[in-house]
Amino acid sequence: MSAEASDARVKPLTRVNDFVVRFANVNGSGSASANELFARAIMRMGVPVAPRNIFPSNIQGLPTWYEVRITESGHLGARGGVDFMVAMNPQTWDKDVASIEPGGYLLYDSTKPMPATKFRPDITVIGVPLTAITNAEYKEPRQRQLFKNIIYVGALTALLDMDVAAVVKLLGEQFKGKDKLIAPNVHALHLGRDWALKNLRCPIGLTVKTSNGVGDKIFIEGNSAAALGAVYGGATVCAWYPITPSSSVAEAFTSHCKRFRIDKETGDAKFAIVQAEDELASIGMVIGAGWNGARSFTATSGPGISLMTEFIGLAYFAEIPAVLFNIQRAGPSTGMPTRTQQCDLLACAYASHGDTKHVLLFPENPTEAFEFGALAFDLADRLQTPIFVMLDLEIGMNHHLSAPLKWDDSRMFDRGKVMTAEELEAGKDFGRYLDVDGDGIPFRTYPGTHPTKGAFFTRGTSRDRYARYSEEGAVYADNMMRLLRKFETAKKLVPAAVRRDAPEPSKHGVIYFGSTAPAMDEAIETLEADDQHLNTLRVRGFPFAQEVTDFISEHDFVFVVEQNRDAQLRMMLINELNLDPMRLIPILHFDGTPITARFIAGAIGKHLDTLSVKRKGAA
Repeated sequence: MSAEASDARVKPLTRVNDFVVRFANVNGSGSASANELFARAIMRMGVPVAPRNIFPSNIQGLPTWYEVRITESGHLGARGGVDFMVAMNPQTWDKDVASIEPGGYLLYDSTKPMPATKFRPDITVIGVPLTAITNAEYKEPRQRQLFKNIIYVGALTALLDMDVAAVVKLLGEQFKGKDKLIAPNVHALHLGRDWALKNLRCPIGLTVKTSNGVGDKIFIEGNSAAALGAVYGGATVCAWYPITPSSSVAEAFTSHCKRFRIDKETGDAKFAIVQAEDELASIGMVIGAGWNGARSFTATSGPGISLMTEFIGLAYFAEIPAVLFNIQRAGPSTGMPTRTQQCDLLACAYASHGDTKHVLLFPENPTEAFEFGALAFDLADRLQTPIFVMLDLEIGMNHHLSAPLKWDDSRMFDRGKVMTAEELEAGKDFGRYLDVDGDGIPFRTYPGTHPTKGAFFTRGTSRDRYARYSEEGAVYADNMMRLLRKFETAKKLVPAAVRRDAPEPSKHGVIYFGSTAPAMDEAIETLEADDQHLNTLRVRGFPFAQEVTDFISEHDFVFVVEQNRDAQLRMMLINELNLDPMRLIPILHFDGTPITARFIAGAIGKHLDTLSVKRKGAA
């Protein structure tokens, strides 16, 4: 039965289409599909959702959580706090109960009595005898385990006043082609729903009502969107080695290629995907394919970048196009393989020994992961250099409501400066490392372009403008300065930063990037409601263009919000723009969970309050 919160001072939460549900399960229990079914059903009702899968790095047995933010307002960043906890894991019970907001709700398996000390007086406790229901209905242990998950989803449809027809329809779609599985799952769903309607007070204070907030948005993971961007960007070669959380990029690319890269007449594959023996081999294959004229990429994470750095330096110095999708996770070393961070900026921006600088792209969501995924191949060819697309686990492995992916069919690939056989035959001066127009980018040729002219050999050692080996200081310095000019050219080619000015004039600014964006947008609303106004700039690429310098110079100080310990973006801003460090205030979140609007607003608000007090004292 349902027990109301015993603390009369705390009223049960009452909200419509604006709350957070978290499922606490054991990894390997088969709960993932049931939990995702719950999220998708709410989305089918037209209500925006922001789900997050928080899972361990082993196969089974450890705790796993699945969080669904139900958000009519469309705030898709992590909010922080839990309003409704479905506690199915005894190992994490105390932690799960403690995370519930005052006035929130707890659903648990009440087959075995729990002592009153295991509950809180300021929450509503909802007991459903899930094990008893499944044991009475099913004989096989695996059936009992799997259908228990569907049964608690059924109970939730009653408690939250959900449209059960939407869930039934989704079950039909989920098991399409496996019709014999549909009826048993629908039956289990109604077991939970009917029990709740008969024995509990339904609905509770948290309810889901049909809306039109989803519109034409799509539900997609960032890694899949990035892989599709690679297909549309002309990639034909992928070499990779499995590593969480990047593996699904290559897996999705394989799936997309089987749809879009098969010759319709012959059935031949027009792509090459190689799972290499290690990261070093994979980046070597990518560079070899890029030197030969193919658009090629690898997908990896921080430890893979560490192993690839020598080859990355070769591609930089020999000027070979390559694309690297870095799906960042918590480091260093093995770190937390299944937790999210933005901690590989320095590792990628300056990857390899010696003086190197690389181009980085910072998508904020799957839509930009698709767009930047395609753009990266144009940039790699145009600049003849490695391009890093900096995703993270939060974007890459979670489903997001995103704007539909769009493509201009008239768009042509930018192959950059490629000298043809006709130009070589006509006697056009060709120097593989010769800058003819001041942008730092030389002409190249594809192997086999001409039988006697052009560049067929690429070296990673010092050479002159015509690719002739040289260790003369002046020759080396000339080449290194040209590479800097090319980096300056890249400033005009990377995606422009996105600026938002506060409704009232402000001397304070915020710089942020990537997956921080949804939480940052919501935090700004919170701060403005408290009459604290800031201008914002979302950086989308490195090197930093003039607009970033201008933004910082316009403000007394600027907060730099990022998800790592060492303020890596702030360090890059100081280093590249020669700034006074005191003007950039770090706001850092690095515990492996996604940054929340509450954290950002709280941290910035505290700084602003302190500053206000100091100013009043000085006056």
